[in-house]
Amino acid sequence: MTLHKKGLLLTHKSDTQIARETKPLHVREIAAKAGLAENEIDYYGSNKAKIKFEAIEKRKNLPNGKLILVTAMTPTKMGEGKTTTSIALAQGLAKAGKKPVLCLREPSLGPCFGVKGGAAGGGYSQVVPMDEINLHFTGDIHAIGTTHNLLSALLDNHLFQGNELGIDVSKVSWRRVVDLNDRALRSIRIGLNGQGIERDTGFDITVASEIMAIFCLSNDLKELQQRLGRIIVARDKTGKPITADQLKATGSLAVLLKDALKPNLVQSLEGVPALVHGGPFANIAHGTNTIIATKLGLKLGDYVVTEAGFGSDLGAEKYFDIVSRQAGFSPSCVVLVATIRALKLHGGADANNLTVEDVAAVEKGIPNLSKHLENMQGFGVPVVVAVNRFPLDTEAEIAKVHDMCKKHGAEAVLCEGWARGGDGAKELAQRVVKEIADYDKKPNKKINYTFELEWPLKKKIEAVCTKIYGADGVDYSPEAEAQLADYEKLGFGKLPVCMAKTQMSLSDDKNKPCRPTGFRVTVREARLSAGAGFVVAIAGDIMTMPGLPKSPASERIYLNEKGEIEGLF
Repeated sequence: MTLHKKGLLLTHKSDTQIARETKPLHVREIAAKAGLAENEIDYYGSNKAKIKFEAIEKRKNLPNGKLILVTAMTPTKMGEGKTTTSIALAQGLAKAGKKPVLCLREPSLGPCFGVKGGAAGGGYSQVVPMDEINLHFTGDIHAIGTTHNLLSALLDNHLFQGNELGIDVSKVSWRRVVDLNDRALRSIRIGLNGQGIERDTGFDITVASEIMAIFCLSNDLKELQQRLGRIIVARDKTGKPITADQLKATGSLAVLLKDALKPNLVQSLEGVPALVHGGPFANIAHGTNTIIATKLGLKLGDYVVTEAGFGSDLGAEKYFDIVSRQAGFSPSCVVLVATIRALKLHGGADANNLTVEDVAAVEKGIPNLSKHLENMQGFGVPVVVAVNRFPLDTEAEIAKVHDMCKKHGAEAVLCEGWARGGDGAKELAQRVVKEIADYDKKPNKKINYTFELEWPLKKKIEAVCTKIYGADGVDYSPEAEAQLADYEKLGFGKLPVCMAKTQMSLSDDKNKPCRPTGFRVTVREARLSAGAGFVVAIAGDIMTMPGLPKSPASERIYLNEKGEIEGLF
C-alpha cells in the first residue's frame, strides 16, 4: 500500500522488502561504472568484491574529485537518517548527471543486535546487500578483532613465559575486544587457577580498538605495519613503554589484516558504487571510513560522499582535526542532517506525540541545530542543511529551519531520499554542487582547525570542549591529570586529541538536550593510541564497551520459512 502527502511517497513496505524487490547489478558492472577493470577486483560472490592494491596504486596520480562530508545535529533515539541521507545524496548526484562514489563505514554487530538494528540506510536509499553488509560482510571487523586479540594473547604469553621485557603487570594497558555489546566483560580478572599471570583487565567493543583506528588511518600496507608496531601495550618496571614491536608481534598482526585492508565494493539500490570499509564509532573513536577507501573514491568519482558518525561535535570534528590532517584531504562541503522530530525532542516535546504539529517545540529545539551549523561553518567550508523529511512534517515547522539557516547564511534543503531515492535528493545534490563550485572560486582556502598540534594536550581538549561543545571549561580526574602529564613527558604531547563522550548531548551528560550552557566537561581518563596517532580523552560516563537495552534488537531478528533474514531493519 502506498499513499502520497504533499508529494512525499508514503509506503508501508519495510526496508527489507524494498531491498528484496530491487535487482542489484552484478558487482562487475558496478566495478565498470567506477572505472575498474574486472581483473582489479576480488569477487566475494556476485554482489560484493574487494579492490586490489594494484588498482589503487595505478590511479594514485589521477586528479581528485570533490569530497562531501555528511554529519548531523545531536541524534535522538528516533534516529535522524544520516546514512540514508548520505546514500540519497550520492544517488541524487547521479540523477543530476554526476559521477558519485559513496564511502561509508561497515556496521558493527553491537548496534545491529542492540538498539539500532541495521545500519545500511533505509527505504529507497540503501546500500546492498544490506543483510550481508550488516552482518559478517567480507569479514573485516572479525579480522580486526582477531588481530587485536592475537596481540593480547602474545602479551599474556610473554608474561607467562618469563617476562623478559620486565613488564609491570599492574601497568598493562592493552585489553581485549569483541564486536558485541556485552557489559559483563567490561571488567574481568584473567589467569585464574594458574592458567597465566593473574591480573585485572577487560573488553572493549571491536570498533573502539586502536587497531580499528590504525586500519582506518593507514594509507597502505607498509604504513599499517609501521603503525601496528608502535602500539603501546604496557609499561616496564621503570615506566618505559612496551610496544608490539618489542613483543615481536608486528608481522603477524599485519598478516591478519592484509586482505581486510583492501576496500570493499558494493552498490546503492540505484547502482551507485559504494566503498564500505572500516567501522569506528564516533562517540568512542574517530568515527569515519578508511583513508585508503576515501582516497580511492576521490580518484574514481567526480564527487565522493562520506559520513562521520553521530553529530558534528563528534565524527565531523574528528574528521577535520584528525583525519584530514593525516590524510591530506578535506571536505569541499558539509551536509548537516536535521529532522523536525529531533528538533521537537530537543525542544521538550513528548516522544509519543511527534506526529502533531508543534512549531513551538521546533523553535525551542532550533538552538541545537544552530550550534552544529556554527561548528561546521567555523572550519571554513560551505554547509548545507538537509532536512530529512518525514511524512507528517508541516510547512510551518520546516519554515522555522529555513529561517534559522538564512540567519546563518546557509541554505536548508528538503531531502526525501527514504521515500524517493535519488529523485528525492536531486535538489540537495544540485545545491551541494553549486556550493562547491562557489567555494572553489575562493582564494586562499584553508581549514580552521579547532586546535594546533603544538599545543599541550589539555589545551587541545579544552579547545574542543569550549569551541565545539560550548562548555565553560574542563575538569580532570586525578587519574586523567597524571595520564596526560605522562604522555607529554613521553613526547606524545603533539598528537591530536580524540574525545570520547555521549552522542546524545553537546555536553558530556546525555540528559542535557538542545544547546546546554553553564556546564563543564569532566575528563575521567586518557588513553594513548600511539599507533593510531592520537590521545583519547574519555569524558563523562561514556563506556568503550556498550551494554544491551532491556529489549535488544536481537529479539526481533529471525529467519523466515525461506531462510531469509527478517527484523534486521
